Amino acid sequence: VQLQASGGGLVQAGGSLRLSCVASGRTYTNYVMGWFRQNPGKEREFVAALVGSGRRKEYADSMKGRVTISRDNAKMTTYLDLNMLRPEDTAVYYCAACYGCSVLAGRTQYSYWGQGTQVTVSS
Repeated sequence: VQLQASGGGLVQAGGSLRLSCVASGRTYTNYVMGWFRQNPGKEREFVAALVGSGRRKEYADSMKGRVTISRDNAKMTTYLDLNMLRPEDTAVYYCAACYGCSVLAGRTQYSYWGQGTQVTVSS
């Protein structure tokens, strides 16, 4: 699976962004899709993940109520809607895919990664 993330940008605090992750590969629907984020010098941290067509979703506690993950299997695209953004949400956001992973928030379980898209939130 190859992943291409997009949709990042500069937004004011309180604003919203929609990130997209387009996948290639025949078995896209079999993968768990996740979003992580990272700042320089820090570990890549879990944001959200989705199993199948959405029957199971998980969110980082810091993002609950402000983020929604979804996917359109026909378009082979996973979305991350970010709302009520805060300056501390500034990071490079990565989409990732894993097959058969049991711990959705486990970064090391994901085998495929997109290139990342920068989100900058100004105060």
